[in-house]
Amino acid sequence: MTPRRPTSLPLPGSALCRREFLLRTSNGIGAAALAGLLAPSGALAAGSHFPARARRVIYLFMSGAPSQLDLFDHKPVINARHGEELPSSVRGGQRVTLMTRDQKRFPVAGTHFKFARHGQSGQEFSELLPHTATVADEIAVLRAVHTEPINHDPAMNFILTGAGPAGRPTLGAWLSYGLGSENRDLPDFVVMLSGDGGSGQPLLSRYWHQGFLPSRHQGVQFRAQGDPVMYLSNPPGIDASLRGETLRSINELNALRAGVLHDPEIDARIDAYELAFRMQTSVPELVDLGSESAETLELYGAMPGKPSFANNCLLARRLAERGVRFIQLYHRDWDHHYELPPKMRKLCGEVDRASAALVLDLKRRGMLEDTLVVWGGEFGRTTYCQGDMTAETYGRDHHPRCFSMWLAGGGIRGGLTWGETDDFGYNVVRDGVHVHDLQATILHQLGLDHTQLTYRFQGRDFRLTDIGGHVVQDLLA
Repeated sequence: MTPRRPTSLPLPGSALCRREFLLRTSNGIGAAALAGLLAPSGALAAGSHFPARARRVIYLFMSGAPSQLDLFDHKPVINARHGEELPSSVRGGQRVTLMTRDQKRFPVAGTHFKFARHGQSGQEFSELLPHTATVADEIAVLRAVHTEPINHDPAMNFILTGAGPAGRPTLGAWLSYGLGSENRDLPDFVVMLSGDGGSGQPLLSRYWHQGFLPSRHQGVQFRAQGDPVMYLSNPPGIDASLRGETLRSINELNALRAGVLHDPEIDARIDAYELAFRMQTSVPELVDLGSESAETLELYGAMPGKPSFANNCLLARRLAERGVRFIQLYHRDWDHHYELPPKMRKLCGEVDRASAALVLDLKRRGMLEDTLVVWGGEFGRTTYCQGDMTAETYGRDHHPRCFSMWLAGGGIRGGLTWGETDDFGYNVVRDGVHVHDLQATILHQLGLDHTQLTYRFQGRDFRLTDIGGHVVQDLLA
């Protein structure tokens, strides 16, 4: 795919003077803008390879890796053999982390939580997810996702960029690059964080970075307190009119320079300045959750003005309504090496209700059919206990060999459980989904062929799925 130059439009309420028109059209920006204005609203996005089932993605990322054995993958055997040594035939000489390699024993840790079947589909969920269980028939649970890195940072990079080392574009950046924007007054790619983060893994800004793609495709972080976006408000003594005139003058100079150097980063800077100016109008109304009905706030458990995952889920729906292409919510502190049961209760209490509410709310508004919702972490958790195991508690180490995620909407089959692990929940035995397969399937639902969505950098064509990935056709409705 050939990289597209960013669109640059006149500032709201301003006339397009002859000088500005000539400056912009001289380097192709005006032509791109005109094409965007004249394109029929129902047309395929410029970068689509085929008709899409989804128009946008809301990715609920559980940073730190929740335990699939305590949430989605019910294994009665591990409770029956609780405290026994995990058979060496199950481990098969697989690597373990530095944190557990010196353990004398690897005792099986049964779950403290009960499982039950829900919905007409009969999908099994832990008692920790009572609200998610109510949307069992809307979601597809993937029980046999697998990845390659065994530590957090490379695993985060792998599931977000398709490669372990840092520096590649993230999924949201690829979608911004491939499909562009549906709303010129908001970013293509928005990120929000929640969770106290006191003892969890750090969330680095490169997890929503554009890598080697043009910088306009980078994710924009919305904050829970103060200005939703840093430096969005005018400083004291500067009103909107003066800021607009200043910005217009700066962009005229930038456009002149871009015409000389043909540097796409100058175009990206022009675009960023203009988007920030338009966001001064669009964002305050967007983040005003007080305009939602009391029933909707209750559904999510949202409290306007109080930072929470629930507030972020509701804001994600509002962003989706306004055409934002990729919305990623990170909730921290799922790294449960020790004292897993009380920590899981706390974390599930923070995310379960709002996650289910998002699916229900999208459905009742007619948006679930073209919004793909993804829920999951960077890898799974081990069957064996890390550290001391008591009657009250246990912990689990990192486990890339198999873990669970769920998908909903966007042309995904609801009520489906896909993939199977062995009796100990340690190895994939059927219908495994590699991380590259997951990425290929997400892109496919948005009308993109993962093998064709490429960007040339340092002499080679790069893609999100590297040299792997297959669309999981059985997940598609």
